[in-house]
Amino acid sequence: MIGKVRRGGRVAGLLRYLYGPGKANEHVNPHLVAGWRAPDELEPPRADGKRDFTRLITLLRQPCAAIGEAEHVWHCIVRAAPQDRDLTDAEWAHVAREVMHRTGLASYGQEAEAVRWVAVHHGDNHIHIVATLARQDGGKARTSNDFYRLREACRAVEAELGLRRTAPGDRTAPKRPTRAEREKAGRRGWSQIPREGLRRQVAAAAAAALSPEDFLGRLAQVGVRVRLRRRDDGEVVGYAVALDHHRTVAGALVWYGGGALALDLTWPKLCARWRGTPRDELREKVAAAARDARDEQEFFRRLAEQGVLVRLRHSRTHPGQVTGYAVSLPGMTRTTDRDGRGSGEQIWYAGGRLAGWLTLPRLRHRWRTGGEDWTRAEREALYGEASRAASAAAARIRQDPSSAADAAWAAADALRVAAAALGNPVLAKAAEEYERAAHTPFGRIPTPSPEGIRLRSAVRLLALSGVMGRDTTLTGVVLVGALASLVAAVADLRRVQQHAAQAAAARQAANRLLTQVTVSATPPSHPQPVRLPQDPPGQSESTAREPRHGW
Repeated sequence: MIGKVRRGGRVAGLLRYLYGPGKANEHVNPHLVAGWRAPDELEPPRADGKRDFTRLITLLRQPCAAIGEAEHVWHCIVRAAPQDRDLTDAEWAHVAREVMHRTGLASYGQEAEAVRWVAVHHGDNHIHIVATLARQDGGKARTSNDFYRLREACRAVEAELGLRRTAPGDRTAPKRPTRAEREKAGRRGWSQIPREGLRRQVAAAAAAALSPEDFLGRLAQVGVRVRLRRRDDGEVVGYAVALDHHRTVAGALVWYGGGALALDLTWPKLCARWRGTPRDELREKVAAAARDARDEQEFFRRLAEQGVLVRLRHSRTHPGQVTGYAVSLPGMTRTTDRDGRGSGEQIWYAGGRLAGWLTLPRLRHRWRTGGEDWTRAEREALYGEASRAASAAAARIRQDPSSAADAAWAAADALRVAAAALGNPVLAKAAEEYERAAHTPFGRIPTPSPEGIRLRSAVRLLALSGVMGRDTTLTGVVLVGALASLVAAVADLRRVQQHAAQAAAARQAANRLLTQVTVSATPPSHPQPVRLPQDPPGQSESTAREPRHGW
């Protein structure tokens, strides 16, 4: 059972529509099933073959007139699932009273003090609840969070009447496009609705970005317009995004704030993703500089521009020759130990301690050969680290479910980055399916965990390598297998937490990932070709297609 709330300002027009034939004569036998008084007392009488709404409209308007408020109408549509049985008028009356009670507009026992309302049933297994937002005792009706209270009422009635169970309104589902957005996309022939396309692009950029600046740069690369909101001191506190082709009738861009795309895409929650340990931050900055630099001089210049401290190591036999380097960040110092030593001492990391492919000899080889792509060893190192981080996150979820929320959230970023790095549409679909399972109820930000931080850092480095080549197919399969295990652990976690919708989303994504691993890791059978079901009967074996393996 689902419900929708609308606002209006003309109770008379709404009642006449509900009792009318409808837009396509779909309204059958319209009548009241419930109200703040007995339905028989409130039912509009017939006069000369037509309904007379004068008395009912006057009664509904009276509380607004009594307190001198303009007429405000609360309109709620409650519909049973197509698979459900047809409910009786008595059952629909119970549904209406439960909705009014749980939303706080007309609690049980307050019929004479709360708002005035009626419920109209005109076929097709749904009702319309119409209320004027002024209380009979002279107070103002409160409608805060009415949609979520409506969702609670629907779920309670489902359990009581044995109807099809629907998901809770816990704000974990992505925000759906409006009807107007869907119809506009259809008229224009767009392949995807702008809100959904922007959500995918923003989420992918946030998962791969090393910093707010990198995030904004990635959005610009894919053609997304960005508008920042700043405080008086210049600090960024929000943002909005738009697509060039999505404009109003007047030609202005249609902007969406991050929170209008998904609850975890607001600016503060994005910044929470980019927080990591100082070592992770240092490694990401060095890796980014190594990716973009074309020679040694440019590499060290880029490090300095990012605020990285650099200490060079020189040859003992040739003092002018640089043989290595170490890096640090301002404020990265040792704390005082039990013996009082180490206070204020700068912590340095050689390139090889951050990653084996960040040593100066390896970087020089890259610059000398002019190679812009990652080598096979470098790719295997990146994919291997991401696989280990995913496995560690899965273990954390299974061992300590109470502190696993951050690891489950980080898994969404891992799936998005892996899908982009592997160029695999199956993984992209799994990332979309998993999205709801990653969220905590009501948009809360999970407490950071070592496993979550490590996983995000690993996939951000993976994003630096771009789309993989054929030489890393096996490591890609291993990574997807680790992600499948991680998502399966999240599915078990959500099931234990009794979050049915999130558990179902995670299980669906896990099954898709496991299927992909099986197909990719199974060698094709030879020499017998496999005829697909869509091949026409009698097709010769010479033209039959074989299954695709790998990525």
